[in-house]
Amino acid sequence: MSIFVLKCIALYLMVLDHIGFYFEGFIPYGLYMVLRILGRASYPLFLFCMTQGYRHTRSRKKYLIRLYLGSLFMTGFILFVDGTFPVDGFGYGFHNIFLSMFLVGILISTIEVFQKNRKNGLILTGCIFAVQFLFRPAPWILPVLRDYSGDIRTGIFPNLALNEYGLLFIILGLCMYFLWERKDMFIIVYLLFCIAQYSDEMIHGEGAFPTQWFMILALPFMLRYNGERGRSFKYFFYVFYPAHTFLLFYLANFVWG
Repeated sequence: MSIFVLKCIALYLMVLDHIGFYFEGFIPYGLYMVLRILGRASYPLFLFCMTQGYRHTRSRKKYLIRLYLGSLFMTGFILFVDGTFPVDGFGYGFHNIFLSMFLVGILISTIEVFQKNRKNGLILTGCIFAVQFLFRPAPWILPVLRDYSGDIRTGIFPNLALNEYGLLFIILGLCMYFLWERKDMFIIVYLLFCIAQYSDEMIHGEGAFPTQWFMILALPFMLRYNGERGRSFKYFFYVFYPAHTFLLFYLANFVWG
């Protein structure tokens, strides 16, 4: 399977997941669970495609700039939707996988630079720490942020711990990148990660049925990756991602709601 095919599968699963997310109160519980379970494979597939795309891109700098600009756009879009279409409960939600992928790319480059030149690697590490440090005083640096949550702040000052899916999935992205050529190691690390997700939800899920470990469904697709990029998919997702989440949010709250 090419990157294009894998992204199409991830895109389809993401839409199913978000249908379940927004229409939870309008569909049978069984259908809701099926949609959410299938959706657990979406982000790992996108993350895998990002790491492979990052490996082969002609300009990592442009790649990172696109992801960061995407993160800034989603941050502003979240504020716009929640301000223009206020609803009770969770609202539009925090959707910003651009931020998580940006952090994965930054850490990949930092590690590779450190492997070649320790001095430059330490400089990049210091820059990452500086951004983490700036996260707390961000409301004083940009007073407009004083009324907003950490989810909004991290869209501007990327935080390793506060992002969609959190630090563990950033680490998973690094494993996907650095272990891909060692398939046996890649498989066992991914399986152990899925088991850890199951264990975590069993302990902290407050009795809810564990679902995140179903990300294991993404593994067979990753292993069928053939090293080919396939058709270009560069900008479509940057538009589709906010468009489909807003459409589902609007339909669930202002048409069916």
